[in-house]
Amino acid sequence: MFAGRGYDQTTMQELAATMGLATGALYHYFAAKEDLLRAICDQLMEPLLARARELVADGGEPRLLLRELVRQWVAHVVEHRDHMLVFQQERHVIERGARWRSVRASRKAFERLLADVLAGAGVDDPLPLLALLGMVNHTAQWYRPRGPLDPEQIADGYVALALG
Repeated sequence: MFAGRGYDQTTMQELAATMGLATGALYHYFAAKEDLLRAICDQLMEPLLARARELVADGGEPRLLLRELVRQWVAHVVEHRDHMLVFQQERHVIERGARWRSVRASRKAFERLLADVLAGAGVDDPLPLLALLGMVNHTAQWYRPRGPLDPEQIADGYVALALG
């Protein structure tokens, strides 16, 4: 509902009704709508960061490592399209406040990991990092499963652009 209608336009009562719950039952699990938003962001970032750390720990040729990391990242964005759309819509909320520190820390940890992988592949310029962040995250806006490119083709194209 947040992805389709927007976070601000969706009430806890509407969410509860959609799930077949009484509003009080929803509040039992989430004290505020903002807690739901934080859970969505955690569901987006934590699995991605964990998989990226595993991949990097396994090592390998830097350019192949970059390709596999971006493939996993694009696949994650595609699989969690609604999460990503909500994250992008509500990023202004996330970037402030102590309650969002863990979400920001996960995002920054992923960015540092990506920067290290790029550096290992011979890319020390910050622009390809920023370009990858923008391109991959924005994929949620336009990707369609029946489109002309599958997630791996998209990821490989992004890597080719980043590596110049």
